Amino acid sequence: MSLLLSVEEAEFTFIKEKTESTAGNLSVQLDKLEKAGYLAIEKSFRGKRPLTTCKITQKGVKAFEAYVENLKNYIS
Repeated sequence: MSLLLSVEEAEFTFIKEKTESTAGNLSVQLDKLEKAGYLAIEKSFRGKRPLTTCKITQKGVKAFEAYVENLKNYIS
């Protein structure tokens, strides 16, 4: 989620590379985040190849901010 905060949207392959995840693991995690309403996932094609693009939602931004605040409170 923190990766998606720094970009407007990101392709699946970019997220996979940056997180060093397997395609299967990343797909499961993104699906869970989408079902929670934290991400919007768009599937399309670039030429004949499938293209999955992810974008953080406003709900996702708020949830991440709450998570960071909880971490700060825990640490201090």
